[in-house]
Amino acid sequence: MQNNSHTLSILVDNEAGVLARVIGLFSARGFNIESLTVSEIDKSSHVSCITIVTYGSDKVVTQIKLQLLRLVPVHSVVDLTLGEPSVEREMALIKVAGVGQKRVEALRIADAFRAHTVDAAVDSFIFEITGRQDKVNQFIQLMKPLGLVEVSRTGIAAISRGSLAVHDVED
Repeated sequence: MQNNSHTLSILVDNEAGVLARVIGLFSARGFNIESLTVSEIDKSSHVSCITIVTYGSDKVVTQIKLQLLRLVPVHSVVDLTLGEPSVEREMALIKVAGVGQKRVEALRIADAFRAHTVDAAVDSFIFEITGRQDKVNQFIQLMKPLGLVEVSRTGIAAISRGSLAVHDVED
């Protein structure tokens, strides 16, 4: 059975303990979470969207979805990797320290990747890069020999393409 990456979009009530219950479901069953983002998407109705990237067979991910739907504060669960096309992006802040030619090379690569310099000091830069996870990973790999110091990543944010909201699309 092949394990594939699955991006789950989970619509939940924004209340204390909901995230812990969702994560608890994953950990209790031995499922790993590769990426996790959470944000309130509707303040008036106190609804949040949890985006989780996990690996597993389609059968295992279907089981996860069914178990998530049993949690009381969960309104819907959509696997964005199945069905309708979706857009996924991640943002990262990357600190690179270096002088001389390494500094010049870091700036050149950042420009090629359309990364923005959000902070500059005499001996370091902080770059902001947004894009697909593989683009962010590649940028980080190229920065390692140039003086990579630190990385802070947001995790995947995802949304379905088209005119319907992701949780209006039948899964």
